Amino acid sequence: MIVVGELINASRKAVAEAIEAQDEEKIKQLAGAQVEAGADYVDVNAGVFVGQEADYLQWLVQTVQDGVDAPCCIDSPDPAAIEKALAVHQGVAMINSISLERDRFEALLSLVAGTDLKVVSLCMSDEGMPETSEERVRIADRLINGLVKKDVAIDHIYVDPLVQPISTSGSFGAEFLDAVEKIMTGFPGVHTMCGLSNISYGLPLRSHLNRNFAVMAIARGLDGLIINPLDKQMMANIIAAETLAGRDNYCMNYLKAFRAKRLEI
Repeated sequence: MIVVGELINASRKAVAEAIEAQDEEKIKQLAGAQVEAGADYVDVNAGVFVGQEADYLQWLVQTVQDGVDAPCCIDSPDPAAIEKALAVHQGVAMINSISLERDRFEALLSLVAGTDLKVVSLCMSDEGMPETSEERVRIADRLINGLVKKDVAIDHIYVDPLVQPISTSGSFGAEFLDAVEKIMTGFPGVHTMCGLSNISYGLPLRSHLNRNFAVMAIARGLDGLIINPLDKQMMANIIAAETLAGRDNYCMNYLKAFRAKRLEI
């Protein structure tokens, strides 16, 4: 499981304040806590700062990587902001995200073509948000083939089938899960990734729904999550789900987590 820590996002008031104040210690502390908890990538997002996003995103990448030995997931729809952040990034970054929306696809494709960058690929087109698994798979097919034709390795592609709130339609959970399974079986070597908290939007005890949905998605093949890694119950559930799904040889990850007391909630 590839875990992307989602907490350094300027939509969170405390993070926005830290970015504006150029509070390096606050950002480093938040990055370090996420990596210590098991994040493989640290998401950085400065999208609320219109006109300053590129500068702040570059600063975030530098600050995070000064504090932790981990790559960043550079989170922006703006190719110029991503390019500026990549200029200072050390190692192989993840880009979040490209989609099949024409302008976004063409602009970001030029950045990732022929590189080793990991790419989160949203199942979204100019026709809008897909609702069924079939619609998601059709978009995924076009995204994957478009990227591969531009020399993006298939195992660098992380398809995001898009989670939608279960409160708005009882079918949204099942359709997402079906799409994950179809993408993982239909496109060998590709990965799937999502930020799953949208499933619980508008409902009480959201963390309860999020944790259970993560386990269900892992059982269907999901191998990437954009989450809060400081949620110990979530991280323990992920480890257990991967073990039970047969993706933990000889249960080594489970046993390692047990010895590190990461399964104790």
